[in-house]
Amino acid sequence: MAYQAVRSHTDALAAPLSSEDQCIQSMPDVSPTKWHRAHVTWFFETFLLKTRLSGYSEYDPAFGFLFNSYYEALGDRHPRPERGNLSRPSCDEVAAYRAHVDGAMAELLARPLDDATADLVLLGLHHEQQHQELLLMDIKHVLSTNRALWPAYHHLPSPPSGIGMLSDGQPSGQPSGGWTSFGGGEVWVGHDGKGFAFDNESPRHRTILPSYRLANRLVTCGQWQEFMADGGYDTPTLWLSDGWYQRQEHGWEAPSYWDFHPGDGWRVFTLRGLQPLAPSEPVCHLSYYEADAFARWAGARLPTEAEWEYAAAAHEPMGNLGEQGRWHPAPAPAGDGLHQLYGDVWEWTSSPYGPYPGFRPAPGAVGEYNGKFMVNQFVLRGGACVTPPGHIRAAYRNFFHPHTRWHFSGMRLAQDA
Repeated sequence: MAYQAVRSHTDALAAPLSSEDQCIQSMPDVSPTKWHRAHVTWFFETFLLKTRLSGYSEYDPAFGFLFNSYYEALGDRHPRPERGNLSRPSCDEVAAYRAHVDGAMAELLARPLDDATADLVLLGLHHEQQHQELLLMDIKHVLSTNRALWPAYHHLPSPPSGIGMLSDGQPSGQPSGGWTSFGGGEVWVGHDGKGFAFDNESPRHRTILPSYRLANRLVTCGQWQEFMADGGYDTPTLWLSDGWYQRQEHGWEAPSYWDFHPGDGWRVFTLRGLQPLAPSEPVCHLSYYEADAFARWAGARLPTEAEWEYAAAAHEPMGNLGEQGRWHPAPAPAGDGLHQLYGDVWEWTSSPYGPYPGFRPAPGAVGEYNGKFMVNQFVLRGGACVTPPGHIRAAYRNFFHPHTRWHFSGMRLAQDA
């Protein structure tokens, strides 16, 4: 059943790590693998078993403090930046906790479910899929801090190498696959009510789009090298004010996980370890500020989320997603038209993350899921190479602060038509 499949996949992602690795936290935004596994279990226990399964025996009342993420209505919690200090419970104890909750969930799921309970089960499964993606993001960041060994998460087959920088001879900054034009006008965006969606994807509503063009391909590492060679990181007029401050504060000279070696040139740290940079692969691990600066350098801009969604709605959510096991962006396929809309990298848009017209969070603690974060962040679309299958759609809205880079984020150019 879907519940067992999702839960088993989470444990499979943790399996290559030692118990020591599962406890490491490399920065405040990153959580240890062990904590992720316990938190998604806590979600099912808290929102389903404790309220909807008569006679359920809570595994350990202390876990509510340790593994609550941000639900203020449910009480105090362990500080996020200190999750890496949790030496207890052990990984074995977390596994026992998961088994305890899974057994109780099997009992609950064997019974007829009312609509509200079924909706919470589905929300819990998609919440766990979100954390499966976060697991790989966080594991990559943790391993990347060991710059002496550059340890691999998994010794998977190496992905195909790049095909060369801008091999079709396009001028600097211009998309190698050309553009697709859209007439604009009054369009509908937001979830259409078919299948699952998070609350921030609704209500579906009308918006007006001027005519615009989208690049047919994602921006590549080769194009990013041209931006760097042309002084993109040293030209303040390309950058938003806060972006230029962040670039100076953090010493950005290249995307995150890029490493220059005098004898080997640019290399990229991946979940397979350190690999030679492939110019034809989509550039990844960009902040919003870097993406915005590149777009300005290229004489273009980032798309709005409505422009991206309107274009993507005509395409099936298929691409280089997590089920392929590549876990790294892939070069674009040949052919005309839009490519790489789904998978590879989350695409920054120029849209601040906010509520759609008429949005109302759900009552109670579960209403804190998305609505409380609708400030000071930007929307990303399309999923990435670590996004689980069946978890992405045109209306899906991801969001991050504009200075963050550890997530699998890249970009596509847009222009006014």
